[in-house]
Amino acid sequence: MSKQNKVTGVVLAGGMARRMGRQDKGLVLYRHQALVNYALWALSAVADDVMINANRNIEQYQAFGYPVISDLNGNFEGPLAGILAAMSAADTEILLVTPCDTPLVKAEHLHKLLARRAAVDADIAVACDGERLHPVFLALRTSLKGSLEKYLQRGERKVERWLQQHSMVRVDFSDEPDIFININTLNELDQLQQQDAIATSQDCVREVDEGAAKTAEKS
Repeated sequence: MSKQNKVTGVVLAGGMARRMGRQDKGLVLYRHQALVNYALWALSAVADDVMINANRNIEQYQAFGYPVISDLNGNFEGPLAGILAAMSAADTEILLVTPCDTPLVKAEHLHKLLARRAAVDADIAVACDGERLHPVFLALRTSLKGSLEKYLQRGERKVERWLQQHSMVRVDFSDEPDIFININTLNELDQLQQQDAIATSQDCVREVDEGAAKTAEKS
């Protein structure tokens, strides 16, 4: 497969997680799995190569079995710095980006980003939930590296402002906006786990009701 047809996926896990009490978000457990694992599973299903962008706990991230890259300057300068590091390390034309703290995003959602970008031959495809952009869910050309380097060198950090400098297509996920629920605090993690518990309980009740109905039909 040629470089032009291949995709590198990167999980952004390089932040300081101030609202998480500086715990490393990617390593926090959800459903008995590190958050970063959900992103890795999704990416590995659609990308040819996968890497993790992290700036601390490097050995722990390496244990997941994928290459780990750090920001080029190590100053925790935000998601664009992680994207630049991934662009520098990638050997493909397309980079697929997802954060480490959105466990509901699946491979099919990331594939939709790739397909939409390719369909219109845009520089960038970015996720939109119908109301707002989710600017770190991206499929973009690695040839934009020079533009991003200059942007960061000017002291700029806002992701959307940089995206808008290039041909960009918005990918509509308005039919399932909840996939972008991200976990920034331990309280948000607890809330998501409580929602899971309620959903599991409802599923159990539904199964019992269906079983009872089938039994009644046979009697």
